[in-house]
Amino acid sequence: MTETTILTNLFPTPWEPGRGTFNRQAFTHLAGHRPLRVLVPVEWPTWLRRRPPSPPLPAGLAGRVDWFPYWYPPRLGRALHPASLLASLVAARPGQLFRRPAVLLASWAYPDAVAGAWLAALWRVPLVVKVHGSDLNLMAAGGLHRPQIRYALRRAAGVLAVSQALAGEARALGAAPDRIRVIYNGVDTARFQPGDRREARQALGLAPARRMLLFVGNLKASKGCLDLLAAFARVATARDNVDLHYVGNGPEADSLADRAASLGLGERVHVHGARPHDELGQWFNAANWTALPSHAEGVPNCLLESMASGTPVIASRVGGIPEVVPPQAGVLHAAEEEEELAAALEEAMGRRWDRTRIAGHAAGFDWATNARETDGLLREAAGPYEDVATS
Repeated sequence: MTETTILTNLFPTPWEPGRGTFNRQAFTHLAGHRPLRVLVPVEWPTWLRRRPPSPPLPAGLAGRVDWFPYWYPPRLGRALHPASLLASLVAARPGQLFRRPAVLLASWAYPDAVAGAWLAALWRVPLVVKVHGSDLNLMAAGGLHRPQIRYALRRAAGVLAVSQALAGEARALGAAPDRIRVIYNGVDTARFQPGDRREARQALGLAPARRMLLFVGNLKASKGCLDLLAAFARVATARDNVDLHYVGNGPEADSLADRAASLGLGERVHVHGARPHDELGQWFNAANWTALPSHAEGVPNCLLESMASGTPVIASRVGGIPEVVPPQAGVLHAAEEEEELAAALEEAMGRRWDRTRIAGHAAGFDWATNARETDGLLREAAGPYEDVATS
């Protein structure tokens, strides 16, 4: 079988080993169905820093991932990013132009899928676009991004949406309805499963007797990390045995600590920075609840991983979240509504949760199914070309 080329910025890099771990898991399982080559653009300010050792890759992807520098105009010219990405790939890996795949999968709408549409046209191979959430919910909302994303979706032989909500957004942007497939991400239940809370806290050096509200993700305003702190301040007096823990990096990391101190919560709010993905199972087991009050989402894997660990979630009612969080596994609230978020925290903290039932629900999202269905979409998109190449 001729290899499938994947173009995506959502993949671990030597500089950011925790980036896009869901794609690493998805592509590892997909490699069991078809040979892959993964092209990962790395933004030039990151590329120019001293390069750490490359992250270890699973057997199916070892030797098949190629990081390359992505050069683009700083500050200005965001509408030129797809052209800059394609030019960067050609400049860094000119031999790639002669390595024609059976099908090209672009995982992220902008600039990856737009550049991928031009590259697929150059190769004369089918394009499949995988959309994740913010790439349609936010980046396609207006401006010059929108017509370029529309072009890529209309050009695509297949569109993989990680939720029904995103499938609707793709249709609204002009993707052919009969080419869209909803394929939910999976969760590694060998790594994320219910465990002893006291042991997890001891391993992480956390206070054993305090109750714990956990946020895992990018510490930026659109992920709701500031909303969560404000809502926590509303319930903190009545819930004086609860602490709030943030795991992740981002532009709001310093301001969270400052705001917590100004609210008199400096001793109860903890910002731990990014942690290895392999360690997150302990964090979810240590927590009593996981909160993700995002303003826009696809289907965040941190929620699937929390539920697989038996930990209930408090999350905003946006994107695909309502599709994967039933009442027995969490409490949903309106996005950007501080008072409603505080009420959701109170409800979750006052309920008794069945960890086994929560984990059982999350076990329905598995990477083996994701890989099988993704392979089916790629086969359908590649059509006769892959059949000829395989014979």
